[in-house]
Amino acid sequence: MSDCIRLSREQIEQLYQESLALIEALRQQVAGQQALIQGLQEQIAAQQALIQKLQDQLTKDSHNSGKPPSSDGLKKGRRKSLRKSGQRPRGGQRGHKGRTLMQVAEPEYVVVHGLTGCPHCQTELTDVAVQGHMKRQVFDVPPASIEVTEHQAEVKQCPGCGTCVKGAFPAHVTQPTQYGPRLKALACYLYSQQFIPLARIRELLTALYGHAPSEPVVLAAAHQLASRTHASLEQIRQQLVAAPVVHFDESGLRVDGCLQWLHVASTEKLTHYHVHDKRGHVAMQGGGILPHFKGVALHDHWRSYLKFTDCQHSFCNVHHLRELRFVAEQYAQAWAAKMERLLLDIKAEVASTSALHSALPPDRLADYATQYDALIDQGFAANPCAAKTKPRPVGRPKQSPPKNLLDRLHKHKAGVLAFMYDFRIPFDNNLAERDVRMIKVQQKVSGCFRTPDGAHLFCAIRSYISTARKHGLNAIDAIYNAFLDQPFIPHTSQA
Repeated sequence: MSDCIRLSREQIEQLYQESLALIEALRQQVAGQQALIQGLQEQIAAQQALIQKLQDQLTKDSHNSGKPPSSDGLKKGRRKSLRKSGQRPRGGQRGHKGRTLMQVAEPEYVVVHGLTGCPHCQTELTDVAVQGHMKRQVFDVPPASIEVTEHQAEVKQCPGCGTCVKGAFPAHVTQPTQYGPRLKALACYLYSQQFIPLARIRELLTALYGHAPSEPVVLAAAHQLASRTHASLEQIRQQLVAAPVVHFDESGLRVDGCLQWLHVASTEKLTHYHVHDKRGHVAMQGGGILPHFKGVALHDHWRSYLKFTDCQHSFCNVHHLRELRFVAEQYAQAWAAKMERLLLDIKAEVASTSALHSALPPDRLADYATQYDALIDQGFAANPCAAKTKPRPVGRPKQSPPKNLLDRLHKHKAGVLAFMYDFRIPFDNNLAERDVRMIKVQQKVSGCFRTPDGAHLFCAIRSYISTARKHGLNAIDAIYNAFLDQPFIPHTSQA
């Protein structure tokens, strides 16, 4: 029996070599399976990142990001406002100055309604003395009509030299027939303030007055208005450069079928618009304000603003509130909701003490700064830096939205909380966004600007009108005065 299972040395060596080959094959198979598993894991991670990115895109709307409400679509539903419910009651607020139509002491016309008989006993009252009057006044506009003023320049022959001489017409009377500055001011107002298309301006003026300037006449009047406001626009630019706090913003604008960028710089009393084919640093240089500005620039976190280092930078916290809400809702991170509440608490305390002080007390500043740092630390703990698995191309490493937000809030803490250190700095950048909104309304009406010159013209007129209205002036009167070479120019004391 033992002789049957005895193997020769050669057979044992052969079996050993076959076993080694089998083990090596198994090792290669295992290595292949491990590589396949690793590849599948990387693919799953990439797909999860893509799914998360798509979910983020679907979840973002106007209440948790910087997207405009118009992008929410028709099925908006109820959106949670950043304002807490119950902060303000409905209707007029306390301290609001009510306005109503009041009777005037001297009306233009008086219509007396006589009383000839008693409505109760039919007694004749014609000869009875009047004891008094009950007054009711109707406010209405008179019938509109065009007034034609004929200017006649005298022609005389000088008895001394025999020359035929003529009298001088006023400077603004240059043609045998022309429209006056008041009608041109109204047309420019409808075009630049109410955003009415040229054809509808003609239709409206025809319905009101029976006359209407042609579209080239309206455009020529707009060019004339812009040319006569250069001094005002230069003064606006200089006062913005000297202002302690200026709001900045930018938005896309369609010009001649291409995407260009509208840039705005504004305060409570000043507005300056300009259009550029770039969005970033080059366009801001072209605006002529930021390169010389040394105050506090309030804006969103667009990086191009930070290249201007001669000024301080403060950031719009409404943008932060939306992003924090997005992180809290989409990623379920508690630090984001706490940071949102902290910023709103600081805002409320600033609002309650701003009438008495220029900044929060030092102890409150220290307390809020400590709370801010603690929440940043909680955020970093919930979003640790990802381990580097392989070298990435040159540039910033790709991170999640919560990590990107945390980095900005950590790096720019002074700019985020600037509003509690200096009450001149607002909590948000809503002023600039309101000024941008008017240009966006015009674009929705017209679709786009046909030429770059038309866009620059419109921005110049809008800068003048917006500044005049911020100073409480009637827009039509401001335009009319510009046609008379007396444009409104804001003085430093007014700004």
